[in-house]
Formats: sequence, C-alpha cells, structure tokens
Amino acid sequence: MNVHADPGQDRIGTAGPERRRELLASLAADLRSARFAVASLDSLWGAEAAAALHRGQRVPARRVLDARRAGHGASAELATLAELFVLGLPVGRDELARALTTLGVDGAIELGLVEPVPAEPVDGDAPTGGIRAVLDLRPYAFVDAFGAGEWWILSDLGELALGHALGEQHVLGVGGASMTLSGLMIPDAATSVLDLGTGCGIQAMHAARFADRVVATDISARALEIAAMNVELNGIEGVEFRLGSLFEPVAGERFDRVVSNPPFVITPRREGVPEYDYRDGGMVGDGIVEAVVTGAGAHLEPGGIAQLLGNWEYRGRDDAFDRVADWTARSGLEHWIVEREVQHVTEYAETWIRDGGTRPGEEFDRLYDAWLDDFAERGVREVGFGYVLLRRPEQGADAAGATHAASARLARLERLHGPLGSAGATLGTHLSECLEAHDRQAGLDDAELAGSRLAVAPDVTEERHHWPGDENPTAMVLRQGGGFGRAITLDTGLAALVGACDGELEVGQIIAAIAHLLEVDAAALAAELLPAARTLVDDGILRFADPAAG
Repeated sequence: MNVHADPGQDRIGTAGPERRRELLASLAADLRSARFAVASLDSLWGAEAAAALHRGQRVPARRVLDARRAGHGASAELATLAELFVLGLPVGRDELARALTTLGVDGAIELGLVEPVPAEPVDGDAPTGGIRAVLDLRPYAFVDAFGAGEWWILSDLGELALGHALGEQHVLGVGGASMTLSGLMIPDAATSVLDLGTGCGIQAMHAARFADRVVATDISARALEIAAMNVELNGIEGVEFRLGSLFEPVAGERFDRVVSNPPFVITPRREGVPEYDYRDGGMVGDGIVEAVVTGAGAHLEPGGIAQLLGNWEYRGRDDAFDRVADWTARSGLEHWIVEREVQHVTEYAETWIRDGGTRPGEEFDRLYDAWLDDFAERGVREVGFGYVLLRRPEQGADAAGATHAASARLARLERLHGPLGSAGATLGTHLSECLEAHDRQAGLDDAELAGSRLAVAPDVTEERHHWPGDENPTAMVLRQGGGFGRAITLDTGLAALVGACDGELEVGQIIAAIAHLLEVDAAALAAELLPAARTLVDDGILRFADPAAG
C-alpha cells in the first residue's frame, strides 16, 4: 500500500506504522466477526432508534440496548461495539475483550481507539474502571456506479460522546456534504485523482474505486492520520497523503480529476469566533471557494475535471452568479455550476453556530452578532450553496477559448433548488453521460444534428393537464425521474418532437412532418426546435440513438 503522511505531533495511539497496520487488520477481523454493519445496527435497535441517531439523539438506542442486554446472545459483541463507538458510552473491559478477541483491549488502547476510565473502589474492592472511546468508529454503507459497498470509518468523537462543543481541530466523519460529493463524483476510470482537503479520507476512498492513484491532502496533520487509518482499516490501496494548504502539496503536478469538499463555511475572521479545521478555510467570505476554482486549472490534465461543493455570497443587489462566472473566467476552465439552495444570512449564521455545538444563550447571541456584523460589512444578504464542475478543454484552450469553439465550450450556470431525481443511476454517472452528450451535440452543426436520431431517456415521463371536457391539454411537462429531476414545460412543437423521438427517424424528418401538420414553415420551426433539442440532450432527457462515430 502506498500510504504516506507526516502527522507530526498529532500521532494517534502509540503504535508505529507496521504495528499499526497489524492492529488495524486485527480490528477489521473483529468488526467482521461482530457483523459491525449498518444493517446489523439498524436491526439491533430498530428503525425508530436508528432514525433518532440520525437526528443526533442516542437515548432511544440506549434504552433498547438496556432492555435487551440480558438477551443479546449472539449479538452481544455487536451491542458492546455499538454502545462504545456509536453511542459514545463506556463499556466494561471484559465486555470489550469478548468483542475484540483478535485485537484485544490493550491493542485497542495502543491503536488509540479507546482509553481506560478510572473508577472509585466499591465496598473496599479494587477499582474496576470501564473503557471509553477516544475515536468514533462506525460503519458506512453506500451504493455507487460499481455497486453496493460498506466501510468502517474512524473520526473524532462528536458532541454526543463528548458532552460539549467540538474542538477546533475536530476531524469530522461522514456527513451530509461528504455523501453529496461522493454521489456527484464522476466514476469514469482515471489514472490520477487529487482529493483536496481530505478530512477523514472518505472522498479519497471513493476515488480509489476508479483511479489508479489518489493523492489526498489536508492542512490538518490529525486529519491525515485518521484518513490513513481509514484507508488501512478497509484495505484500500493506492492512496498517498500529503500535509499542506490548498494546492501547495501538489505544486507543479496535474491530475485527471480533482475532488474537494473544501472548508467553505463563511465564518467571521474575528477574535473569539471558533475556526474549525473541517469547515473554515481561514479566508474572508467565500474566498476559499474562489481560491479552489481559480487554482484548479493549473492542476488538471487536458480533459481533466474538478468537482467541489461551495458557498457564494449575494452582495447588495448583485447576482452571486456574476462573481462565480468571474472566477470561472479567470480559471480558464469550462464550467457547470448548479446552485441547490440559498439561505438568508440569519438562517446561515444560525445553522453554523449550532453546527459547532453552541446552544441558544449568551454565547450563541455573541456569535450571532459576530456573524451578522461580518456579513453587514460586505453587504451580504444571502448565501448560495451548490455543486461546481470544472473541466480543462482537451485542446488546452486559454480563458478566451482560442483553440476550442465557443459553441462547444461547456458553460452552464443554473439554479435547481428542487428535489433531485431518485430513479436510475447515481448523479455522478448522470453527469458523465451529460458531459459526453454535450460534447457530441456541440460538435454537430444544425444540419448534422438534423440528420441524427434521438430517443427519449428511459427515466423521462410526460404529463398532460386538461381542463375537464377539453380535448387539448392546457399544459404539457416532461419530468426526469433521475439526474436533477428536471421538469420541462413543452409547447406543441417541442412536445411533438420529443414524442416522435424513438430512435428510428432523423430529427430533421420529424421536424418536417410536424411543420406539415401544423402548417408552419419548416425552416422556421427547425430554427426553434433544434436549439431546444440540444438543451434536452445536454440535460440527459434526449439521447443519441446511434453510437458516436470513431
């Protein structure tokens, strides 16, 4: 395994590299033996308790375990591991020894997973302290383009186990943003991938499923240490870890892909405001996202793609997309930006103050004032959140696109605030298919597109709404079951074109027939429908029925 990190003073546990590898292999054997998996845990404490845990509440799960403790039987080891690592509660040393028969309690202490809890003597007997977790350890299940998978993920203890707010060097586990980005990740085979700001290593682990080599960087030595442990625990090969800020650890290097869940949370740069490594990039406003967007081009191979999540500020009466478009122009890259949500600054501040573990009260109010003062100084009224996809043109076009036809350049800025589609492939696969389709249609002139055969994607349905008794519909809508779950309003001509796209007739033949039926000029109708067809191809609603030439 090619795993390298420079953890410095953030070394976890006392084991050296070789010994740690042995201990992690023993831990993996014990976790498998105990069936420490998502489905097993859900079955152990039931759906309601599992749902409460997702909300950050452990009491229902603890009550279930307490009530069933005497009857656990074959699931006793699973219950012990769940209580210790998932609920963050201490367990008896003997119980843990039975659950970790290969690793042993001393091995878990050496690895830095647990530590003894001193206890007071009872009735003159010697102290018999329990064992408590030092790190969070839980199973993580997923489905991607390669099928279903499950890993064990180590991270720092959360608020539930700590009983207080998070520390500023906290290493986060798999959260909502992590799962969003891993779902967006284009799964096409790649020689090299850069995971910028790896955290617990989850994106690097996903990238290793389709890449020959992954380089994962982080400014936090502790994060790199935990990420390296996760890679080793799950037997993942081909990952290298490097310490440093942004692109500094990969100066002069290029990759087929760059993925990043950067610390994009907009935090006041003021004394007394906590700055968490996992979410705060140390720059003013949305500067960290700007830095990643404008810096990515220097680290992409021709045709290479960068994908990241980000926030952007709406200042005064300006549209945030104007600033985002300026970032992409300076990057010299093609782009596809999808805004998924917008929050007012008050809601945004409340969200991230709570995220750090601060509860309503005097301290909460102090931080709230700091956030609102910071936004007011820049005239920020709202904050957008969304997905960023950047691509370096195959021909190495400069920012003006000198060697890449303007019509073929990918340049999309769109707001899709509704629910995503739930049918079909992962969003990453959908993005890959859309990029391929865009490149193909953009390379065709109108005559060539008219000579193409298109078919409706299998996840697309059509809705027609009628007034009672009316023969003709008052509204027609195409709905995409997968992907971004788009809803496209149709007029008569476009509805007829889509309805006839079954892969048999050429687009030009269909348009000519529609023009005849509607008694309109065929050339004028083609000028209207061909651009609409291009958009539907870009969105994955229409597909080329014939394989691409060459």
